[in-house]
Amino acid sequence: MEVVTCKSCGRLFNYIRGERICPTCQKKLDDKFMEVKKYVREHPDVEIHVLSKEMDVSVAQIKRWVREERLVFSDDSPVGIPCESCGATIKTGKYCEMCKAKLTNELRSAAGLSEQKKRERAIRKSSESKMRFLDN
Repeated sequence: MEVVTCKSCGRLFNYIRGERICPTCQKKLDDKFMEVKKYVREHPDVEIHVLSKEMDVSVAQIKRWVREERLVFSDDSPVGIPCESCGATIKTGKYCEMCKAKLTNELRSAAGLSEQKKRERAIRKSSESKMRFLDN
């Protein structure tokens, strides 16, 4: 463990992992998150700047919760953040569906899974097309 200064209140605390804020500030942040989540449920069409002002939370913190997929906005909500890969507007997470699919395919091909599946399909097709005989 390492002793660090809380970036929110300035107190020293034993840092284990995650954000560098003390347990007290983390508890306050979690309580604020629950308030924001409730507000978003009650006002699904709220804009991010209005939400920030009404709930006294920074826009950056709201965006962080959205990136962490803790806070999700409805499809008809004006709130959106850019995909980290292509810049398309998304409602939660880091990547849009197209970029997620592209990354998945790239990882599969890097691991050799896509080539292996192609070979398995070719073997299956060739064995299915063969004539079979029944023994009497």
